[in-house]
Amino acid sequence: MYNSVVETALKIASVAVGGAFGAIARYLIYISPLATVTGKFPLPTFIINVVGSFLLGLLFVVFGERVEVGENIRLALVVGFLSAFTTFSTFEMELFSLARDRQTLMAIFYLVLSVVVGLIGVSAGVALGRRL
Repeated sequence: MYNSVVETALKIASVAVGGAFGAIARYLIYISPLATVTGKFPLPTFIINVVGSFLLGLLFVVFGERVEVGENIRLALVVGFLSAFTTFSTFEMELFSLARDRQTLMAIFYLVLSVVVGLIGVSAGVALGRRL
């Protein structure tokens, strides 16, 4: 019983530490010069979603087929870091705001571009992971 409690606590701590670093990385992108260059298009969120999709695809292959890692490392990187880093809920809110502000074409452009380039990111991550 004691071992399972300690193992669970370590898993939770792994997710928390990874999440802290993911949130910091996300914040750093939001305060970067990218945030001021784009006008109405939410470039920082777009970049975060594409990079997050790429990293998810890469780690999926690396951890699943190439490198054996402990569960706590996988939890820290995939569940913690990437969950805090990627911004799907922010993406949804930005789409809602664009639609609410009657920026319909920008909302459609952002939606399609994010989904298509995000899928390309996952595919590129998987392809790179398989070549390592």
